[in-house]
Amino acid sequence: MSSTPLRRLPTSEARQAAVLAALTGRLAATAARHDADASFPHAHFAWLHADGLIAQVVPRGHGGGGAGLAEARRIVAAVAAGDPATALVLTMTYLQHRAIGRADSRWPEAVRRQVFASAVEEGALINSLRVEPELGSPARGGLPGTVATRVGNRWRLRGHKLYSTGIPALRWLAVWGRTHEPEPRVGVFLVPKPSADTPGIRVVESWNHLGLRASGSHETVFDDVWIPLDHAVDIRPPDAWAPAGASQADVDGNTDQQAWMVVLLGSLYDAVARAGFDWIHGFLRERAPGSLGAPLSTLPRVQEAIGEIAALLRTNQILLDDAAARADAGAPPTATDSGLVKYTVTGNAIRAVELALQLSGNHGLSRSNPLERHYRDVLCSRIHTPQNDTILTAAGRAALAR
Repeated sequence: MSSTPLRRLPTSEARQAAVLAALTGRLAATAARHDADASFPHAHFAWLHADGLIAQVVPRGHGGGGAGLAEARRIVAAVAAGDPATALVLTMTYLQHRAIGRADSRWPEAVRRQVFASAVEEGALINSLRVEPELGSPARGGLPGTVATRVGNRWRLRGHKLYSTGIPALRWLAVWGRTHEPEPRVGVFLVPKPSADTPGIRVVESWNHLGLRASGSHETVFDDVWIPLDHAVDIRPPDAWAPAGASQADVDGNTDQQAWMVVLLGSLYDAVARAGFDWIHGFLRERAPGSLGAPLSTLPRVQEAIGEIAALLRTNQILLDDAAARADAGAPPTATDSGLVKYTVTGNAIRAVELALQLSGNHGLSRSNPLERHYRDVLCSRIHTPQNDTILTAAGRAALAR
């Protein structure tokens, strides 16, 4: 545990809001440049660490903030309003901290302490590396091509991962792989990445995406990376993990973790939509074409469209706040209901920005204005697990079973 107490957010929500609003503005000042350059915003994470935010979900017993989901949601939303790429990396770290801090975590206690201490003391980031060129998303089933071979008292890891979000700054890589055994086990191998030149780890800077361009979601290649035996932190027979088409929450009954994932990612993309709403609100009040002789905001059809955006975002707020409150009370939504929250919130966020673009015309699609970037970023909400087909199939199956 760190000898220096972690800086925590004020307990008052009003004071929290003031601190987070200042952070939003600071992040927003450089977000467009990092998006244009597809450059990783290292300074943003130094700011987050200085405010104690990276370790806010780390349990208090390990020196962290012990934040619940409602507080984590407020932090992620504030960060995403300034720079959603930074918020995505922070979200992934929060999800890992929540998972390994749970009472039912299978991680060895010594390894867990090390990860938490590094977050508190150094602002160390962690993410899960799962997707592979041949396998695709593990949520769809199949054995990973990344292989861990036991050699003496160590594991040797070889493999290739895609979409390693945050890899330029990650300190810990929770790598999904399988053992080289007659009956392979599958699970998580924790790989430390103390520097950019860690032996055996090669980052292929291939991330050239439509949205979230500053997230550093490059490829990672493992070529004879050696880790201690206890860094096989959670490996099981394949049938102990989720079958094809099911989430891990469906297998473990871990609806709490599912709720955290849906609420934090939903908050991120809802914040992007709200940033777009703020921009179009100002644009419509200021834009006064000569042919109209008044601001666009005075037109009834414009007011109707703005009302529709407000309805979409209000719905999102109610759904996300409710799911967070239920999770914090120890009664999170079912995995199926969490999936429907994700489907609704992300669909509403995309629709809200699309409506803003319709109102703005060419101005909104100009790279000199932020709405174009918000639209590219919000579209990325569709690709996160669980994806829409899985969500709707599970919901349909549940409805038909009643």
